Amino acid sequence: MSSPICPICEKRRAERYCPAKGEKICTVDCGIEREVTIDCPIDCSYLVAAHRWEQEHPKPLVESEISFPDVSLPRELIHTHQTTITALGYSILIYAAEQRSSTDADIFGALQALAETRRTLLSGIYYEKPPDHPVAAGLYAAIAKYLEDENKHAAEHGHPLLKDSEIFQLLVFFLRFGKLKSNGRPQTRAFLTFLRSTIPSGAPEGKEESRIIIP
Repeated sequence: MSSPICPICEKRRAERYCPAKGEKICTVDCGIEREVTIDCPIDCSYLVAAHRWEQEHPKPLVESEISFPDVSLPRELIHTHQTTITALGYSILIYAAEQRSSTDADIFGALQALAETRRTLLSGIYYEKPPDHPVAAGLYAAIAKYLEDENKHAAEHGHPLLKDSEIFQLLVFFLRFGKLKSNGRPQTRAFLTFLRSTIPSGAPEGKEESRIIIP
């Protein structure tokens, strides 16, 4: 019995089962439409294999894709605030678990808007413009609350507060790093998947070192 015709291209044989569509599609459209027009579940075996290959063959960001290209990040800041970086990733995972439609694009939209808000604040002006997309806007608020709670906790325990300049640089770092671990497809969750595989349990307590820091 021959395979049915792919419902996407209506040309090639449908030989690969697509859990997102609930039917078979052709291998070509699986590769082309994956995380573009097809909202792939993260446990799809073909998606898992594709993400693994992408992580093993990373592509450098082109200059136009680098967020805040005029900003230099001091290496020591990243290592000094490794626990904060880990906790930031953990807060993103908590939000994504509640908002299951969250994508890498939502993360980057929230981080970009937060970084722009902090940069404006450094110039002495407070101007806030959350993302238009509701999921990204919700994450924007969640991360902002985490940062506020972090400094409140530090103040209560006599620890140094995170400076606005440090927060800005940490947000820029996380944004750049996330894009390195993503693949640029509009519906991808590659960076979210990476965070899930690298953020240790109990991350907010900082008891275990994360593997998300660039060597």
